[in-house]
Amino acid sequence: MAKQQYDTPMLDQLESGPWPSFVTGLKRLANDNDMMVDLMGQLEASYQTKKGYWKGGTVGVIGYGGGVIPRFSELRDENDEYVYPASAEFHTLRIMPPPGMHYDTQTLRDMCDIWEEFGSGLIAFHGQSGDIMFQGCTTANVQPAFDKLNELGFDMGGAGPAVRTGMSCVGAARCENSCLDEGKTMRALVNNALDDMHRPALPYKFKYKVSGCPNDCVNSVQRADLATIGTWRDDIKIDVEAVKQFVADRGRKYVIDNVVTRCPTQAITLNDDDTIAIDNPNCVRCMHCINVMNIALSPGDDKGVSLLCGGKRTLKIGDLMGTVIVPFHKMETDEDLEWLEELATEILDFFADNALEHERTGEMIDRIGLTNFLEGVGLEVDPHMISNPRTNPYFRSDDWDEEAAKWNERQAG
Repeated sequence: MAKQQYDTPMLDQLESGPWPSFVTGLKRLANDNDMMVDLMGQLEASYQTKKGYWKGGTVGVIGYGGGVIPRFSELRDENDEYVYPASAEFHTLRIMPPPGMHYDTQTLRDMCDIWEEFGSGLIAFHGQSGDIMFQGCTTANVQPAFDKLNELGFDMGGAGPAVRTGMSCVGAARCENSCLDEGKTMRALVNNALDDMHRPALPYKFKYKVSGCPNDCVNSVQRADLATIGTWRDDIKIDVEAVKQFVADRGRKYVIDNVVTRCPTQAITLNDDDTIAIDNPNCVRCMHCINVMNIALSPGDDKGVSLLCGGKRTLKIGDLMGTVIVPFHKMETDEDLEWLEELATEILDFFADNALEHERTGEMIDRIGLTNFLEGVGLEVDPHMISNPRTNPYFRSDDWDEEAAKWNERQAG
């Protein structure tokens, strides 16, 4: 039995609403864990004083420069003694998940056993970067805990100014919209940059994410410095009989209201005979029609990837979405994977050499200009590299034919 839990009136309020609360889980762990009892005490103190009482430091495992998030308590009494000594050290281990985040139940049980032995028992599946977050560990237990996790086959993730843990969607394992081998692609990118993940030496963090289709279930456009997104460049496949059945089941009004009128480029028409026509040259691969009519419509057969660079949450210049740097590339052979690895290395090296301290890739591109970035990593400017299509009618097009001819010559040559 752990020591008696503290009174936590402010935390208790978080359990009073209609939704499940993290506080309930913390209390359950605190039933037999002194570290969690003291963590609850410090958290209640933070709520009372509106101050945080954690500071960083240096904690790691042998051979690695990152992956552990150090947390030391600053809450002391008048005798300079820790007020909550059992949670005075509350470090977090970031562990890389498998691609697509697939686990069997035995692996999950083994992880729980390891963390109950060496840590607080508190585990988050998963952090925003994709890591398995093993939260609450003393400095002395960090190394043996990692050794046990490593024996299970899991490696340390990224932390600090380094390549961060990569994420991929569940992809072809469970999703019919998959346009590439997500797990293999993610593994290739991670293995290619493993040294930069384990030994931080960059101006700031760098993230890879892989989504199997434009639904982008891992939010790579918003969160990844290099986003690899599966797509296709031929026509959406239409199962005519399935379309008719869908219209018969849901009604024409439903299809018009929920599919036709919600196409962002108005590329879909519902014909009088309850079939659908799609103006594919104007399709922007938003996936809405495929998501709604997921048996009748499906991605085309000429599949590949689009690469975007520079997505991130708020930092110096606000939120940024990724910018298209490769509109389409086939991903069918080992040579295609090698091409992706080489380009990813070029981008990472350019970022390491040209970014300012605490500056993400998107902010670097915004500062130096997209043209300079593309030239630096060896990519041709492509007319598909646009950020806001079809939104501004006020433009001059009198020299477009000449510029298009020059671009076509470059592509042919």
